[in-house]
Amino acid sequence: MTLQLRFFASIREALGHGEETLQTQARTVAEVRDELLARGGAYAQTLSRGRAVRLALDQTLCDESAPLRDGAELAFFPPVTGG
Repeated sequence: MTLQLRFFASIREALGHGEETLQTQARTVAEVRDELLARGGAYAQTLSRGRAVRLALDQTLCDESAPLRDGAELAFFPPVTGG
């Protein structure tokens, strides 16, 4: 399946790009995160499970158990605080 990945704020800065297309066999958000972590380097450091990372699937906040569909958009962003 094909997914559109989007990265925001400090995650985008760390990875050096804001989006990419991913061809994957992953069935859940967790499996996609595992694929990205396996790349090592900035992906492993920025998206590690020890770091706070918010996830959105097709612009709706989700957790890692969310199932994927072909053509979905998966976004990664740091927690946001307001004033």
